[in-house]
Amino acid sequence: MAERIAKFLSRAGIASRREVERMIEAGRVSVDGRVLDGPAFTVEGTERIAVDGRPVDAPEAPRLWLYHKPAGLVTTASDEKGRPTVFDALPEDMPRVMSVGRLDLNSEGLLLLTNDGGIKRRLELPSTGWLRRYRVRADGAASEAKLDVLREGVEIGGERFRPMEVSFDRQQGRNAWLTVGLREGRNREVRRAFEAIDLKVSRLIRVSYGPFRLGQIKPGEVQEVRPRVLSDQLGLAEKGPQAKPKRRRAPKR
Repeated sequence: MAERIAKFLSRAGIASRREVERMIEAGRVSVDGRVLDGPAFTVEGTERIAVDGRPVDAPEAPRLWLYHKPAGLVTTASDEKGRPTVFDALPEDMPRVMSVGRLDLNSEGLLLLTNDGGIKRRLELPSTGWLRRYRVRADGAASEAKLDVLREGVEIGGERFRPMEVSFDRQQGRNAWLTVGLREGRNREVRRAFEAIDLKVSRLIRVSYGPFRLGQIKPGEVQEVRPRVLSDQLGLAEKGPQAKPKRRRAPKR
């Protein structure tokens, strides 16, 4: 079936639809040797499609992976400062993937990866309302009065954050350990919200994203979600035989 070129390339794991549209406008996408000048173009998948001169294979069945991101990696395909990226650290046998949302440089824990732009978009939409849960270590004394500010929703620099689910776990010397749940994914949201109540986050670990959990996956390891689980959670039609998910270790540096 014919579909827009941006959707095709998004499903092929090149980038999100909006990013693909920007690539088209920059003259980086061609079909049968013709460089496209706009995204209003449909393909059936039988054409010779290339990005930056490199052929693009037809999209595979939608897949999703759970990755335990270590601290110290940026969640971008490349970094202008030359810092190591999540994609540099993935196992060599991984296909082309995109991240679902981001974790900042110093954050760690669960990062979802997918080969399908439609899945990426669906998981990132605020309307899905999926809870992201974090373990937080903060420098300072955490009182229930302070935490109530986050539970009610805090405003920072004119930007209103939705109420968070916050539970106090323990105080360990100068450090407080808490569990935080939120349904948005704004830039540095947890860190900024804690700064507003005079607590400085010193460690931030995402332990779950909706129904997907970090569990016992070790830092740097990748585990694929079973097709049946992916189908059940996202309402996707299963394609091909059920494969046992493999846990892949990150390459040694």
